[in-house]
Amino acid sequence: MESQFFAMMSRMKYIERWALMRNSDKENISEHSMEVAMLAHALAVISNVRFGNCLNAERAALLGLYHDCTEIITGDMPTPVKYYNEDIKAAFKEVEDVAAGKLLSMLPEDMRRYYGSLFFHQEEDKYLWRLEKAADKLSALIKCIEEEKAGNTEFSSAYKALKKSIMDMGLPEVEVFLEEFLPAYRRTLDELQGG
Repeated sequence: MESQFFAMMSRMKYIERWALMRNSDKENISEHSMEVAMLAHALAVISNVRFGNCLNAERAALLGLYHDCTEIITGDMPTPVKYYNEDIKAAFKEVEDVAAGKLLSMLPEDMRRYYGSLFFHQEEDKYLWRLEKAADKLSALIKCIEEEKAGNTEFSSAYKALKKSIMDMGLPEVEVFLEEFLPAYRRTLDELQGG
């Protein structure tokens, strides 16, 4: 029996982000998800190394990799719309759950249990999902920095709002990332290479 799951996943590259903003450099959800996966993994490693936790960093990366895949079906809903009020937020969550179920149903039955928890939150992954959410916001913050470096002031207010939102999460792993790793995103390639 033919399965469409991975062919659908490959379509993430066609869903553009930041639809309401003028972009110097376009970003799709495939690129974004890869970055979120790396950042979620890094936050889990920071949690383990700096704060003595025992989180599954590879699992955090997987959650980041699949976190936006329902947008293949729903499209990327701009944040101001998606979170406008609790009714819209709840309705969109319901739409996302339907899309997740649809994607999951594209897998062969014997593989679904390995992917279900990547689409639907499980209690045992609660802290990893918090780190994934922080990684998602960090990725958006990095996008703002990149746009600012390109001379695009369109993202200035988004940067401020995201930075506040990230700080309000109260995650020590994120504070470490902001202090030790985020400043390098403002550097040029020559500066990063020590040239």
